Amino acid sequence: MKITYYLEVLSSWCTWVEPTWDALKERYGGRVEFEWKIALMSPGDFPASQAQCDWYYRRSGGTVMRSPFMLNSGWFEAERKGVYNVPNLVAEAGRDFGFDGDEMRRALAHAAVREGRKVGDMATAVAVAAKAGKLDPKKLRAKAESAAVKARIEASTREFFAHQINQRPAFVLTDAIGDKAVFSGLVRLEPLAATIDAMLADTAAYAAHAAHHGKPPS
Repeated sequence: MKITYYLEVLSSWCTWVEPTWDALKERYGGRVEFEWKIALMSPGDFPASQAQCDWYYRRSGGTVMRSPFMLNSGWFEAERKGVYNVPNLVAEAGRDFGFDGDEMRRALAHAAVREGRKVGDMATAVAVAAKAGKLDPKKLRAKAESAAVKARIEASTREFFAHQINQRPAFVLTDAIGDKAVFSGLVRLEPLAATIDAMLADTAAYAAHAAHHGKPPS
């Protein structure tokens, strides 16, 4: 079974869902394959102003998540007009140095939404990620600015939209018997865990049946 987590580095809801992601890995490690992919947000999906960003943060962190801290909107830059591909490019570039896990993308997200650092700037994003991964900043930047990395995040973004969803975080669950479950925008553990349990149970039942009765007759 596989769980694919679609994310945008600067998405506040992706920040809020990280404890759930960790809980899933702890609960189903060894039984489920976990992967994350970038799903870029469109410029219009970003706040139009820093004040608007703070309004969203009060809603998501305070009203919904009851967080003891508020996210930091210092990363916002009006002149970028909602174009923040850079931290996603840098996170994706980390894969070329063996960083398929969560460390590098989380370092970028933390720098932005907790520390207010302007990771929309390539030099800033590279500095954050290179420090987190103990990498040569020049080599990391070259990868982040490469056509290959750009093509990968464009492809994963198209894949995200092909599921006919538009909210991040999103989780696509698939299993060996062809079932698929899609969650878009949910951050709570319970519905994901219940669905994974059901899919694992069904897959196990199929395997047990095949062990006793073989393949279906022609």
